[in-house]
Amino acid sequence: MAYPRIARMQNVEEFRAYCEELGLPLQAEDRIETAPDSPLAQPLTAGGKTLGNRFVIHPMEGWDGDDDGKPNELVRRRWRNFAHSGAKCVWGGEAMAITPDSRANPRQLMIRPETEDSLKALHAELLDIHHSYFGSNADLLTGFQLTHSGRFSRPSQSGLEPRILYRHPFLDRKFGIPDDYPVLSDDEVRGIIDLFVRAGGIAERCGADFVDVKHCHGYLGHEFLSAVTREGPFGGSFENRTRFLREVVSGIRATTSRIQIGVRLSAFDFAPYRPDPARSSGSRLGPGIPEDFSGALPYRHAFGGNAQNPVEFDLSDTFRFIELLRELDIRLLNVSAGSPYYNPHIQRPALFPPSDGYQPPEDPLVGCARQIEATAQIKAAFPDMIVIGTGYSYLQEFLPHVAQWVVRSGKADAVGLGRMVLAYPTLPKDTLTRGSLNSKRICRTFSDCTTGPRNGLVSGCYPLDPAYRNLPEAALVRKIKASL
Repeated sequence: MAYPRIARMQNVEEFRAYCEELGLPLQAEDRIETAPDSPLAQPLTAGGKTLGNRFVIHPMEGWDGDDDGKPNELVRRRWRNFAHSGAKCVWGGEAMAITPDSRANPRQLMIRPETEDSLKALHAELLDIHHSYFGSNADLLTGFQLTHSGRFSRPSQSGLEPRILYRHPFLDRKFGIPDDYPVLSDDEVRGIIDLFVRAGGIAERCGADFVDVKHCHGYLGHEFLSAVTREGPFGGSFENRTRFLREVVSGIRATTSRIQIGVRLSAFDFAPYRPDPARSSGSRLGPGIPEDFSGALPYRHAFGGNAQNPVEFDLSDTFRFIELLRELDIRLLNVSAGSPYYNPHIQRPALFPPSDGYQPPEDPLVGCARQIEATAQIKAAFPDMIVIGTGYSYLQEFLPHVAQWVVRSGKADAVGLGRMVLAYPTLPKDTLTRGSLNSKRICRTFSDCTTGPRNGLVSGCYPLDPAYRNLPEAALVRKIKASL
């Protein structure tokens, strides 16, 4: 099914009318307001600082560092873009793996003693650039995202080298994990906890204000939350499934003096999706359909999902997890959903799929609205948490119009941007100073920034960023897309 393109909508009225036609609880304000009046320009107290506005740069998984896990010029260029974007929180900037074997790709940044000096220099350059553009860093909050890729570890070009917590009835088969493949032992988990704690100390010495103990997108922290079939101290009960978080937090606080802690959370998950074989032809992907979970009910492997119908969210466990964050005195919460590996349409709605995905099974605006609504429910239930929303890039021209409504109505404290800032890094600054956007730089969710890495190529916006459009890899990405 073809869905209307946002880029072809003439004005806010047309966008609102289409949202109403879909029955979506989305609103868009009439015009983009500039600072100091815009709700997006209002200060926000978070992480021990007063931030200058409500824009956040999400952490992303770069596929363009050096083989030793250190940043190279492409990484530094991306962080320079973050620095002058105008956003006043850089949440991680990059997903940083704690070990070589926990990387999601062989060129992912690593946070370990061997990379500490290079990460410290990278962070210092970000601060220097931000200061040169805006005159102060007092209203800027920066964090490092600490990650172990778990089931989706791919430290070499040879393919996945999974580190799993339990046997999954669908994902094992989907990603070719043999029946006799070992799960991580309790001792191995304890060793991983020690490495997260070590990484927290490195982040503090590098100058970061906080660390994100990643619990999203199917990676290890997220998989703990659904490890209901795992036996022992790290699985089964809610207490056991959150032991990883509690011990990492305790260890970081015992070994550091000032660093704050946040969590990026997939607040809900669905069953895995796949291209509909009846509507696929040759290499052309069909629309996504869920795996047949009818024989696996209640479905216990989707944290925040409805156990009886795992293509709907149920935030009961999510609320319990956030209560735990409060008990641990963690107030920074970045809300995401699902996984880019097995249900990307709920995690980053897009009209055009990556090469390993499927055609959208719903209008991508439905995915945007779903994340905004779930985030709003979280913020309403936990008003003292600093809640950052996700899922805005597909809104395109109307991103600021919707974001203003979200923040003004208290549905989230801040708006996070991921792939949009790869294409259009100064969107926050243009929104707040000009009250208009450069339509030629807006991300159209072509998914090249995912298709490239999925095929072993560097990450970036090939259609709109000249630095990537002129790389030899751009021709390969075009060829791959043409085959789809």
